[in-house]
Amino acid sequence: MKSRTIYGIDSELDKKISEKSLEYGFSQNRTVKYILRNSLLSDNKAAKKELFSDLFGKWTANEKAEFEERIKDFD
Repeated sequence: MKSRTIYGIDSELDKKISEKSLEYGFSQNRTVKYILRNSLLSDNKAAKKELFSDLFGKWTANEKAEFEERIKDFD
C-alpha cells in the first residue's frame, strides 16, 4: 500500500477533517481515506437515485392512464 503526503492543508480544511474524525470515530488518516474512497470510487449518482427509488416507477398502467387523463387539459 502506498503512502501519500499532502502539504499545505489550510486551517479550515484541517478543522473539518478533525470534526469528521470525531464524528466517525476514526483516526484522521482513516477519515481522509474514507472520504476519498467515498467521493472518488463510489457511484454517487446511483446512490442518490436509490434514495428516491420508492418515489419513481411505481405506477400501474391504470394509474398512469388516469393521471394522463386528468392532466390532458393542461397541454
